[in-house]
Amino acid sequence: MKNIAVIGAGTMGNGIAHTFAQSGFKVNLIDISETSLERGLTTISKNLDRMVAKEKITEADKTETLNNISTYTNISEGVKHADLVVEAATENLDLKLKIFKQLDEASPKDTILATNTSSISITQIGAATSRPEKVIGMHFMNPVPIMKLVEIIRGYNTSDDVTNTIMQLSKTLGKVPTEVNDYPGFVANRILMPMLNEAIETLYNGVAGVSEIDTVMKLGMAHPMGPLQLADFIGLDVCLSILNVMYDGFKNPKYAPCPLLVNMVMAGKLGVKSGEGFYDYSESRKAEKIASQFS
Repeated sequence: MKNIAVIGAGTMGNGIAHTFAQSGFKVNLIDISETSLERGLTTISKNLDRMVAKEKITEADKTETLNNISTYTNISEGVKHADLVVEAATENLDLKLKIFKQLDEASPKDTILATNTSSISITQIGAATSRPEKVIGMHFMNPVPIMKLVEIIRGYNTSDDVTNTIMQLSKTLGKVPTEVNDYPGFVANRILMPMLNEAIETLYNGVAGVSEIDTVMKLGMAHPMGPLQLADFIGLDVCLSILNVMYDGFKNPKYAPCPLLVNMVMAGKLGVKSGEGFYDYSESRKAEKIASQFS
């Protein structure tokens, strides 16, 4: 594999593009707007600058990585020579099905089609194409350039050859691929999301406050980040979407999203991305924190 196409220039998409490009692959980064693509490239450049500052890569490595990335707003143009397409669009089933139908029509017949979905059925996505045996899940962890794990999810029809190819490719990227089967939430989110949801329930029931809940989990369980802060980092809308997929898939009430989470998402309090979630990430709050350091 030499040519990689990545659908979506957001947080996960630009991280995936960065990782492939840094490993020497030619990457077509595809999004619906030039603005999104410019924002994605800016993020990649800043992340590379941090790596240069930490002496993990050189300026020449940064330049080569950026030169390996081309941008497209047209899916058909961006995938027509791809050996592998990795879709990293919003966690929405209808959108993903639409994208995979387009990919199936526009990409070469031997192209492997992967999705970075964190919970949606690979089997269902594959069924939207004429090549379900070539559809697979590649669930990268955020931040992609740093985190080692990639969940490799086999759909019902995913072939052994495709699975082995993607497992080996992930190792080429310096990742640790872990093969799992296609059930709602896979492994990572099937375990993680109920924990985050329970932390939200604990807050909702008035057992403790936000910082107290996070402190208990950080100091008591040695978690690097408290569950409520982690939920903000992931995006409360993403957490809600994953829980809904699991609740619909298993019909088990233990996966039902906490009403507080539902209300916060409806109110637009999505965490870091919106400037407010369980914590305040607004510019005014940042300025307040900086000022307090000098008072």
